[in-house]
Amino acid sequence: MSESANETTIKMMSEYWIISAPGDKTCQQTFDTMNNLTSKQHNLCSNYKFHIPDLKVGTLDQLVGLSDDLGKLDTYVEQITRKVAMYLGEVLEDQRDKLHENLLANNTELPQYLTRFQWDMAKYPIKQSLRNIADIISKQIGQIDGDLKTKSQAYNNLKGNLQNLEKKKTGSLLTRNLADLVKKEHFILDSEYLTTLLVIVPKTMANDWLANYEKITDMIVPRSSQLIKEDPDYCLFNVTLFKKVTEEFKLHARERKFIVRDFVYNEEELAAGKNEMTKLMTDKKKQFGPLVRWLKVNFSEAFCALIHVKALRVFVESVLRYGLPVNFQAILIEPNKKSVKRLRDVLNQLYGHLDGASAGGHVSSADNVDIPGLGFGQSEYYPYVFYKVNIDMVEQTKL
Repeated sequence: MSESANETTIKMMSEYWIISAPGDKTCQQTFDTMNNLTSKQHNLCSNYKFHIPDLKVGTLDQLVGLSDDLGKLDTYVEQITRKVAMYLGEVLEDQRDKLHENLLANNTELPQYLTRFQWDMAKYPIKQSLRNIADIISKQIGQIDGDLKTKSQAYNNLKGNLQNLEKKKTGSLLTRNLADLVKKEHFILDSEYLTTLLVIVPKTMANDWLANYEKITDMIVPRSSQLIKEDPDYCLFNVTLFKKVTEEFKLHARERKFIVRDFVYNEEELAAGKNEMTKLMTDKKKQFGPLVRWLKVNFSEAFCALIHVKALRVFVESVLRYGLPVNFQAILIEPNKKSVKRLRDVLNQLYGHLDGASAGGHVSSADNVDIPGLGFGQSEYYPYVFYKVNIDMVEQTKL
């Protein structure tokens, strides 16, 4: 499959809806009724039961306050999940096309995790209050966020230092590191009176340099200049002269558009520079594997936490909407892209009676700020509980 075709597949499958509706005689009957109308009869979507365990309800006041906080937590967890995904893409560099296959939840692809969602009792004990479960998730994601900042800063510094050294090995002779281009025999070393300079000459003026460099100042060693290296625009020459005329030579050379590069030949320092490059490359390779593993593990943690937040929101909103005792069926919907409007119409026909205030089945939240149980922070309001899940964790991070 081509990359563009693969991306299309991912985008087609990226949006899911989680809805809930009051239980009929049984919750199974609620699911069957909805599934028959939307999936079996009209092929508008694929439906899955979204399993939410028996959570502790608490008081109505607690639920109202928690509903607002869960909306903020949802946004925060999704933001960090996307941040981890985005950084994994950065770290993979030229293997970025493998990003989607590395974004797994509990070692399964995201659609499978979502359609087969099971509450993680070990991480989020249902005997705890809803507030405590939300706090556990918030603390967990905060830890991931903090660790990501630390790890990314360290790796980015290492990568930045390496890139700076690599830039110095390439580019124009005016700016690049000359250490890799020169040899010991290009210099007069350990002389009390003489020194060797490196001069960058525009390529079009190379003949002018060779004809006139001995006349730039007095006390230049005759025939001491040779071409060491050239690039498309410049030539690198050496020249030997008496130390006492160095500054005068630099000044007059600049007037002729010959640039003297500051360079001291020191074998120990040159070796240290090469060793630094090797060390940085080795360090980057050493850190790459563990960092990718950490990002994969913590993407999984964050994504799973995100879906648990969605489950919490569905539970809280359903109790606020439909009342006690707890009796609702949560359903995960994978809409067919071409049938979204028709699917909305069918759902509104099926559940419009739940909210007499919205005769058309859909109103903006701005018009319904006083409706108890309204999904706080939602831009849309439906007579049934509704939350959207976008599992393409890369799409919005490309902006």
